[in-house]
Amino acid sequence: MKTVAALSALMASSACAFAPAVNQPSVTSLNAEMPDRLWDTMVDKSERSEALPFLPRPANLDGSMVGDKGFDPFYLSSIPKDFSGFIQPPQWEERGSIPTLYWMREAELKHGRVCMLAWAGWVAVDGGFGPVPLRFPAEIYSVDSVANAQAAHDVFVAQGSMGFGLAAVAFIEFCTGAVLVEVAKGENDRAAGDFSLDPLSFLKGKSEDEVNLMKLKEIEHCRLGMLAFAGVVTQSSLVGGNAEFPYF
Repeated sequence: MKTVAALSALMASSACAFAPAVNQPSVTSLNAEMPDRLWDTMVDKSERSEALPFLPRPANLDGSMVGDKGFDPFYLSSIPKDFSGFIQPPQWEERGSIPTLYWMREAELKHGRVCMLAWAGWVAVDGGFGPVPLRFPAEIYSVDSVANAQAAHDVFVAQGSMGFGLAAVAFIEFCTGAVLVEVAKGENDRAAGDFSLDPLSFLKGKSEDEVNLMKLKEIEHCRLGMLAFAGVVTQSSLVGGNAEFPYF
């Protein structure tokens, strides 16, 4: 029995010696055939993010933009996308493009400005800026009709006032969006979020460094305003929370 097993093993090894070799692709050739990773173009691996030093720096956040702290944990600013299609369908007419970082700074400033106004309005309605709540001079806006800012939404929907507010916001959005069409077509080189609105002439006669300082103050207040408005709305709406100023 042992002799038979030994002969079988010998014959098998001899057959393998004459079998054609199977060419296995090398790791190097496999890597050469793979497409470039999008990740490699989204980050700068040689630097760390200023805000999140345990992550590589997003490629577009190189510190050249005012208020750039390098905070983009999901690397949204590095996604290669043309956002001009959101405001003007490509079949209408020829247009250029709106890069990702421009669009996101525009959105950040717009949301931040709205939230600064919204937080101030919310607190003013609840009497946070004086002994008397700040209301429009009409019975439907009085404290008896609208107890606090948290209750205003449902009350105004029932009254029909919210429809007018929505129409006003839509009109403003339509008008301010026109400049983005010009940017996409290359007819306007304005900075993101710049509507040349300076009625008190804060920037008049200022140097570039002084203008950038004012822009830095605005963007930081915008970010704080978004957090503040989210906080006051959440605190006022929580079950067991307090909808009356100071909300705790």
